[in-house]
Amino acid sequence: MNKSFDIPFVGLKQGKHHFKFEVGKTFFDDFPFSIIEGGNLIAEVELDKKETIMISNFIIHGNVKVVCSRCNEHANIDLNDSMINYYKFGTETEEDENLFVLSPDEYKINVAQQIYELITVALPTSPKHKKGECNTEMVELIKKYQSKEENEDIDPRWEKLNKLN
Repeated sequence: MNKSFDIPFVGLKQGKHHFKFEVGKTFFDDFPFSIIEGGNLIAEVELDKKETIMISNFIIHGNVKVVCSRCNEHANIDLNDSMINYYKFGTETEEDENLFVLSPDEYKINVAQQIYELITVALPTSPKHKKGECNTEMVELIKKYQSKEENEDIDPRWEKLNKLN
């Protein structure tokens, strides 16, 4: 993982600490099977260090470059989201996606994976250009080959079921 996303927590005093990370194309290159092809985001991490636990509040804002699910061209999607993770000191394992157990010999956390996960979860399920920004040739092809319901013959069995509504 990219060392520029390391937070050395051993020397931090108890209390809140703020970290800011720039997320760009090189960040996404570290994730080889990512659907995100680039971006320009700011990730802010507020780390609240306590005696036996650290609470991190992640906030991302900016945009990412992905393939539009409508026209298959690159689209810039604006993102603004947040999540909270917990880092517990100890040796036992926990089964919680937002709780990480840090062994006594660890002195830093790398937040790149958590930032990446927040970005991918913040993406819409079907990312698309804003209305009117899609490739017009592709939109015309879609309209051309889209089925027209009113011209199709409806199977009589379905017609009876439609009447039940």
